[in-house]
Amino acid sequence: DHLAVCAVDLRGEIRARAVRHGTNRGRDPRPVVGELTALVRRVVADADQEGLWPAGLAVAVPGLVARDGHTVVHAPNLDWHDIDLGALLPAGLPLSVDNEANFGALAELWLGDATPRDFLHVSAEIGIGAAVVVDGQLLRGNRGFAGELGHVPVRPDGPRCACGGRGCLEQYAGEEAVLRAAGLEARDDAVGLLAREAGEDHEGVRRALHDAGTALGIALTGAVNLLDPESVVLGGALAGLAPWLLPSLEAELSDRTTGPACPVSVSRLGPEGPLLGAAHSVVRAVLDDPATVAERA
Repeated sequence: DHLAVCAVDLRGEIRARAVRHGTNRGRDPRPVVGELTALVRRVVADADQEGLWPAGLAVAVPGLVARDGHTVVHAPNLDWHDIDLGALLPAGLPLSVDNEANFGALAELWLGDATPRDFLHVSAEIGIGAAVVVDGQLLRGNRGFAGELGHVPVRPDGPRCACGGRGCLEQYAGEEAVLRAAGLEARDDAVGLLAREAGEDHEGVRRALHDAGTALGIALTGAVNLLDPESVVLGGALAGLAPWLLPSLEAELSDRTTGPACPVSVSRLGPEGPLLGAAHSVVRAVLDDPATVAERA
């Protein structure tokens, strides 16, 4: 539901930024990437005014990304299949593409407040994604697809999901599902709307968020029992709704996990996590190998 670009300098400060809101679901990827490219060029031009030049481009996408680091294999909420972003984005910059939940988890690892090195990071906007960090490293899985928590079924006979399955977590705790359950229409600032209505004791909204927290807790129980993380971190849109999600989520975890209850924390980065994680991944690559960047300059 939006495109965003930011430039981060070597000190980690955001020096330029551009955002375009609007639905991208079902659109051909070429015009979407064309609009993204225009935002990239605007941010590069703004950064150039401050004497900065781009060292690389990292792109966070809501979908499965191949290990080649540039092909979107499947993005259900965009309806994209096997899209090579490397062929559509401007040439000349080192490019990396990754799942937005992965970049969100890396941002939490690098920029979060006292975040452990072993945690499960859950983020949400339209869809729900997760990333597993073990000893400070992403657990990617054999094909690089680990972390698709949003498509874990919580009710196998539930409604059909965009992924093709039934009763997926996204159908109960995704942004659109919560709005629908609360009787509210979709809009750009859906999280802000839900938070305001819940804060004003809107019974339907609070009930919808309680049920979403329950569904999250059911899905997370399987991951916690399987992986035994040190903690669960709520990021993305979930961070802004934590006061109403956490009670039922934590109750499910407490009732269903085999060991002591896994602590749940809320990311201070919120929806900015994937954007910051992508930008900081470029910065860290520069700091890890400055000689290569100097050669390109």
